Amino acid sequence: MLQRCHRCADRLLLPDPGDRNQDKGNSGGALLYPPLGPEDKDDTAASSGVGGAFRTGKSRLDAQRYLQWECHEGTWCIGKAVQRTLRTKGLLTRPFELQEAYYRPGDFLVGGILPHLKTAVISVSFEKPPRNIYSTRPVLKDYQQILALVFAISEINKDPALLPNVTLGFRIFEDTYFARMTNQAGLSFLSTGDHVVPNYRCSRQEKVLSVIGSLYSRISMQMASLLGLFKIPQLGYGSFNPVLKERSIFPSFYRIDPSEVPQYLGIIRLLLHFHWNWIGIIAPDDDSGENFIQALKPLLEQNNICVEFTQRTLSEISVYYTSDYRDVSQAITLSEAKAKVVVVSGDSNAIRNLIIPLLKYKVKIERTLEKIWIVTSQWEFAAVGFFFQWRAVETFHGALSFRGHASDVPGFHSFLRSLDPRQPQGDVFLKAWWEHIFRCFFRKPNDFPGGLKNCTGKEDIENLPPFVFEMSMTGNSYNVYNAVYSVAHALHAMYTFGLRCTMMRNGERLLDVQPWQILASLRSTQFNNSAGEEVFFSEKDKRSAGYDILNLAFFPNRSSAQVKVGRMDPRAPPGRDFIINADAIVWATQKLPSSRCVESCSPGHSRKVIEQKPRCCYECELCPEGTISNHTDADRCVACSEDQYPNKNKDQCISKNITFLSYQEILGIILSSLALLLSLITALVLATVIKYQDTPIVKANNKELTYVLLISLLLCFLSSFLFIGRPTKFTCLLRQIVFTVIFSVAIASILGKTIMVVVAFMATKPGNMARELLGRQGVKSIVLACPLLQVITSVLWLGTSPPFPNLDFHSLAKEIIVECNEGSVIMFYTVLGNMGFLALVSFMVAFLARKLPDSFNEAKFITFSMLIFCSVWISFVPTYLSTKGKSMVAVEVFSILASGAGLLGGIFLPKCYIIFLRPDLNSRDHLLRNKKYRNLHF
Repeated sequence: MLQRCHRCADRLLLPDPGDRNQDKGNSGGALLYPPLGPEDKDDTAASSGVGGAFRTGKSRLDAQRYLQWECHEGTWCIGKAVQRTLRTKGLLTRPFELQEAYYRPGDFLVGGILPHLKTAVISVSFEKPPRNIYSTRPVLKDYQQILALVFAISEINKDPALLPNVTLGFRIFEDTYFARMTNQAGLSFLSTGDHVVPNYRCSRQEKVLSVIGSLYSRISMQMASLLGLFKIPQLGYGSFNPVLKERSIFPSFYRIDPSEVPQYLGIIRLLLHFHWNWIGIIAPDDDSGENFIQALKPLLEQNNICVEFTQRTLSEISVYYTSDYRDVSQAITLSEAKAKVVVVSGDSNAIRNLIIPLLKYKVKIERTLEKIWIVTSQWEFAAVGFFFQWRAVETFHGALSFRGHASDVPGFHSFLRSLDPRQPQGDVFLKAWWEHIFRCFFRKPNDFPGGLKNCTGKEDIENLPPFVFEMSMTGNSYNVYNAVYSVAHALHAMYTFGLRCTMMRNGERLLDVQPWQILASLRSTQFNNSAGEEVFFSEKDKRSAGYDILNLAFFPNRSSAQVKVGRMDPRAPPGRDFIINADAIVWATQKLPSSRCVESCSPGHSRKVIEQKPRCCYECELCPEGTISNHTDADRCVACSEDQYPNKNKDQCISKNITFLSYQEILGIILSSLALLLSLITALVLATVIKYQDTPIVKANNKELTYVLLISLLLCFLSSFLFIGRPTKFTCLLRQIVFTVIFSVAIASILGKTIMVVVAFMATKPGNMARELLGRQGVKSIVLACPLLQVITSVLWLGTSPPFPNLDFHSLAKEIIVECNEGSVIMFYTVLGNMGFLALVSFMVAFLARKLPDSFNEAKFITFSMLIFCSVWISFVPTYLSTKGKSMVAVEVFSILASGAGLLGGIFLPKCYIIFLRPDLNSRDHLLRNKKYRNLHF
């Protein structure tokens, strides 16, 4: 911190005798103490060494303070105040005293309230007026955020294309997490000179264009209330309170880090991926913890994830310390919980208040809690405390942590390697950080407690454990880095627009930039950073960015690793937005744990919620017939598509087989062979009848009708081939029509033959007109009229609702039936009814004529054959209706063949017997010898 030399005269300088030969070349930030008052001499002192032990008691103040000055050109002087003590008390005796700051001059300044060494109240008494006693609880990884700001400023000043001829400086205060000190830092940004005089320019002309911070929402809100009055842009990150989005309350606050919604979705995806639905939640007992619970619980309920317990941790270190961490009830509650997975939200303070009870539980019970910790991005696996306390983080072995994605920033690793505490270049935080992290002192060998070593400045920070410090940018540091560049690009945009120049520097004219102008320019800032990623502020501060999923592991050889095992990126295409490598995860339980209220429902079952129990404590029931569930814990079973059916386990759908009566299967082969055989037999019988057409047995029964009957039977047997094979539009149109018309011709022929027998006997009676009325022409008319009626009915069928090929998905569970849809069921049964009525009439006429005397009387054989015919078709109807698929077609084909074979055998088998075996009966002499039939004319 630069101070006017004449300002230094009224400060008390108490040199430390042990530091008289201290190198006076070291320059840094200034901490100016007021003269000691009488009240300072009787204060109770409490001190902290590197070991972190605190002691309190009444004694005189035995601390010594020293102040070193280095004047430049007789005008400016640099002051550095260092407290070195074994027993001291750090006091803020002035309400508006400038704090120690990391300062670098420039034309414009970027302010920072960034974490370095956590400060906590460790002793509070209500017996006398409060005296704040502070101690250091370092979170050493947070120092990288300060370095990220410094690195970004250095890069910008070296970039000839960004802000040419303009130098940016910075002023960084430590975020101590205390309200009064935060106010002092905020007022310091509004002041110049040695004293806090807001909105008054004393000596320095640098303007603070923007302030970056804080990491904590409570501090950010406190700062935003102050900075918003002066329209100074504030870029916050880390924990977030939704109230900060209200522009009417905090008009100058912007959030640089991405929205936390993708992180919450990532937690849900992670729980669902490992089938964890019974979890616990631990969050800070403050607004940020309440916001976290309110945001996460609805998502858990939507995904049927139940919360067994919700615990709140104190966000201040002090309370646990004053109670000496005696309360381990929190750890006991965790150990008794059934949930194996615990989602933890909180910063380093809150996490420490969880780690300490877990550590004491481990010491007391001599075993660790085998829990799977899922930690939000607020805590970056950062150890809290001193060297001997670092291993406390081992209680989080196997934890999974979300971290805001940070790309590799070129040059940052080299920048960290160049850190030299012997030449801090104004970094007032570096030496203290170096002493804490390497457990050493920057003193003479004989001037520090035994057991501690002297810092050389050459210690290798690359050898530090990842939970203490990292060489790659953390998510929070990446946010700070982008915030600095956002301010630079906003200022550069103003230069591009060429605002009026009224500010002077060494005779040069500079832009008179006001913070509110930067605020307006920030809203439209959009650029690509050095890592190639796009940075911008959306209208509602909802930048969509990814989160890395890290796994923390500690090994028996005392080494540790922090490994990236997954990623949640809402900008990625579906299927790639959430990636997790389960094989790379080191589990605290040595294997993938199960965290469920009940065992998962296996595929083929669905969940049944039990009344008065959480939704996660359900029962499993088998999927109903025709439905499946192909994943565990299915909410409901779903039906397969119509061309599929469930397998035996009901966990997947199988494609149905397409089925029809084909020539390749056994049933089709048998029926087609039988049809060919009967057709061949019919053809042989027809040939026999033709050959023996002049014999009495053929002539006696009207050979023309015999020919018609045999030809129609032959066609009936051949028509059965229309029913075999895959149905087509052509076969569907013909099969029923051809079959019914041909059978009608056959039955009409039989009816004609029967009538001829009756007429032949009735004609022998005197005066009987039956022969004239029912002669050959009358019989022909009957034979033609009956099929004509069937043809007319069939034409009406084809004209109104013709048959067509169809796929039946539902009749059989495992098969798709390729069938002929009859179009009109009424017309189908009408043509069958016509044929059945004709058959019934033929049967009745033949039955009445069965006993007429005649050597070749066919009536009795017709009666028998028609009895077979009617029996077949009467049994056909119920059988046809009770079968499905190709079996239905086979029944109809079999009925056609059986009824045709009955007619063929019943009528023509006796004739063939006489023709081939008893030719002596098939002669005119035989008939004449039978006097009873002499008058019978053939």
